[in-house]
Amino acid sequence: MGLFGKKSLRKETYLVFVHEYKGTMYRIALGYLKTESDAMEAVDETVYIGLSKLHQLREEDKLKPWMTKILIHECHRLLRLRKKDIPTEQLPETEEVTSRVSLTMREAIGELPEDLQEVIILRYFGDLTVKDTAQELNIPQGTVATRTRKALEMLKEKLIFWEGGAEHESV
Repeated sequence: MGLFGKKSLRKETYLVFVHEYKGTMYRIALGYLKTESDAMEAVDETVYIGLSKLHQLREEDKLKPWMTKILIHECHRLLRLRKKDIPTEQLPETEEVTSRVSLTMREAIGELPEDLQEVIILRYFGDLTVKDTAQELNIPQGTVATRTRKALEMLKEKLIFWEGGAEHESV
C-alpha cells in the first residue's frame, strides 16, 4: 500500500516524510531567503500547510514535488513581505551556513536574475536533478540546463571580478 491509505496520506507517514525531507527544504528556503530564521519560518509554514491540506494529495509519488511547490510559494510570500519592510543587512547566522556557502557566493547568487536564481537554488541547495527542477518550475529540461550553465558562468565572472582574479577557491 506504500505511504498512502486508500484515499490520502496518513498523518504519521507524512510526519516521517517531513522529518526525512526537512534538511532539503531548509536548504532550498535558505537559498531563496538568505537568513536562517526566515528559512526556518518557511519550512515550518510549509509543513503546516502540507498537513492541513494533506487530504488533497492523492498520489504517493507527488508528495515531494507537492511539498517543494508549497515551500517555493511560501518563500515567494516571505520575499514579498520582506520588500514591504525596511531592508537590513543579511548575514549568515551560523557557522554551519557560512561553511556551506560563502558570503561572497550568496551575494553573487542574490544578484542573478530571478529565473536563474531559482534554478541554482533548486539544483544546488535542494539537490534536485535537471528533470525534477524542470517539473518544479514547469519548464523544459533543456531550459533548466541552459539556465544552469548561464547562471554558473555569471557566478564565475562575478566571483573572479570580486575576488580579483581567477585563483579564487570558489571558482
